[in-house]
Amino acid sequence: MNNMETKQQYYTETYRPQFHFSPEANWMNDPNGMVYFEGEYHLFYQYHPNGTTWGPMHWGHAISTDLVHWEHLPIALKPDEHGMIFSGSAVVDWNDTSGFFNGQSGLVAMFTHADTYPGSERPRQRQSIAYSKDNGRTWVTYEGNPVISDESITDFRDPKVFWHKETKKWVMILASGQTVRLYTSKNLKEWEFASEFGDGHGSHEGVWECPDLFELPVDGYSNQKKWVLFLSIGDDPSFEEGSRTQYFIGEFNGETFTNDHKPETTLWIDKGRDNYAGVSWSDIPNEDGRRIYLGWMSNWRYANITPTKEWRSAMTIPRVLTLKTMKEGVRLVQQPVQELQKIREKSIHIMNQTIVPSENIISNVKGNTLEIIVEFEFGTAAEFGLKVCKSNLEETVIGYDVTQQRLFIDRTNSGKSDFNESFVGKHEGELSPYDNNKVKLHLFVDWSSVEAFGNNGELVLTDLIFPDQNSKDLELYAVGGNVKVNTLEIHMLKSIWRK
Repeated sequence: MNNMETKQQYYTETYRPQFHFSPEANWMNDPNGMVYFEGEYHLFYQYHPNGTTWGPMHWGHAISTDLVHWEHLPIALKPDEHGMIFSGSAVVDWNDTSGFFNGQSGLVAMFTHADTYPGSERPRQRQSIAYSKDNGRTWVTYEGNPVISDESITDFRDPKVFWHKETKKWVMILASGQTVRLYTSKNLKEWEFASEFGDGHGSHEGVWECPDLFELPVDGYSNQKKWVLFLSIGDDPSFEEGSRTQYFIGEFNGETFTNDHKPETTLWIDKGRDNYAGVSWSDIPNEDGRRIYLGWMSNWRYANITPTKEWRSAMTIPRVLTLKTMKEGVRLVQQPVQELQKIREKSIHIMNQTIVPSENIISNVKGNTLEIIVEFEFGTAAEFGLKVCKSNLEETVIGYDVTQQRLFIDRTNSGKSDFNESFVGKHEGELSPYDNNKVKLHLFVDWSSVEAFGNNGELVLTDLIFPDQNSKDLELYAVGGNVKVNTLEIHMLKSIWRK
């Protein structure tokens, strides 16, 4: 096989994402160790190199200079005498507080070692560190590992570390069953317990995992900031949603997080089914200033049995996080990173068109790697939206219910779904119109996913779909009346894996 044939066939398997990160082969789950250093975005991830279902965890590794195109690197961390390598984070130790770098800067990863207690089947989870002096290409595990242990807690994992400049200390937030624990350190090696948060707060419909804690301006004002705490919740068969991610907004003084909301308030990052374990990049330069995150685009309810063959799982597109004051209070907003615009290829622009039932003004447009931006203005229709990855047998509907003021993705007839009975369904969230009668949708459609950003990211829905590769039709639709399309952009997107 010549090199040209290899490039043409690379990342072309059935359902293979064309502009989302996925491993070349085998199993992937949580994003880990996300850090920016010397011009490179590092993405580590939970990886099983010997199978397409969850197994002995390693840290896979990829780098990017633009958050769009990724270069696969060798496995970074492998199981050792302390156990498997579960999730964690990485930071730049700019001032060599750890003493690992002879006065220079370098990368330090903190992760969970997972094994069992000697002579027992009881899981044991302890926190360890590793460091790299060559921009993440090779890693040395610290001879003093593990650095944090607590026999009283079984689910004790997923450390996220950051530098708190006001107290001049490292802070680690760590999932501990149904709470999170906060620790502080001056050198990344010796840690002191600071506080615990979560008892009675938010949702407890599953084990807490993969925390993140960071500060964001409110409405763009640098003198008005809040702290945001992410927490993912594992799958509990009692609840139809499966695994998902909640967030809290509050204050943090270097040791203690205080929730601004009533304990019973639960805020969700994503109202779709397939965005889990997301965390943000560390050490984005101040001149950039963005808080960028991505999630694992799957759900523990069916993650091990999705109908892919050579590999399993992908990440969401990278998203910029901000805080915005809305009618119900301060809320998280997510928007796709602007770097994705560089893979736009052929584009279609339509303005000031009225959509009526049984008439599709984009019937001649085909594609299944798409970015779609559309502003609707209410007419007499009770429901309107788009149907993507459509054929005579299949369609995925991204629609808006005018009466209920709810945006939804309906994947009931989206394609293959027989692998799990809970996969089919309609997922929705509240989205109030702006200017009293307008709704804006920003959609990303790949070979096996849809991400919908409503009203500039006030509401986000992320869903996997598994359509036939020939289901490429598009439809603008209206039910029970008409709706006006003020502006419509459809961009065909290039694969990030072929030059």
